[in-house]
Amino acid sequence: MKILFVLALSLCSLFVAAQESALLVVDIQEFYFEGGASELVDPIPAAQNAAALIAACRSKGIPVIHIKHKFEPGGNIHPLVAPAGGEQVFAKSQVNAFVGTELKCCLDSLDVKRVIICGMQTHMCVEAAVRAAADYGYAVTLVHDACATKKVKWNAVEVAASMVHASTLATLKGYANIVSTQELVSAME
Repeated sequence: MKILFVLALSLCSLFVAAQESALLVVDIQEFYFEGGASELVDPIPAAQNAAALIAACRSKGIPVIHIKHKFEPGGNIHPLVAPAGGEQVFAKSQVNAFVGTELKCCLDSLDVKRVIICGMQTHMCVEAAVRAAADYGYAVTLVHDACATKKVKWNAVEVAASMVHASTLATLKGYANIVSTQELVSAME
């Protein structure tokens, strides 16, 4: 019960100051989908959840900022989460979306204090964005079911995508408030 109260309080505080929030959509790009150069596990449901977040944020006037990794072929942002006219798109060469881009300047110019993050891959670019945003002092909300990843291998150990996702979320709980799409969209209504 206490956990639900804390979650509700955290979500309420996020939307009390919606004008101080921004949604970062990290690397939801075509090469992560079926037939792409770096296919993830279940990218479609994650992208559909990200699309629901984007729609909710747009309806509340919360800026939506897209980040894409410079990569070809398949480097286009996936159509499910395509930027609308006027939305910022930052292209990056590093894992961390803040390195080599004007992302922080953009957030500061919008007087953003809180960032909502979703995207791909959970254990790489999403994780880097969460940690960097927290290090810069932003309050961070990570939407776990609007992210996707893939299995990884270390020496002889192969780790399933679901375990990679879960272990990354477990480490990020010290950096971010981690919620589902439904929890966040419901809190916005």
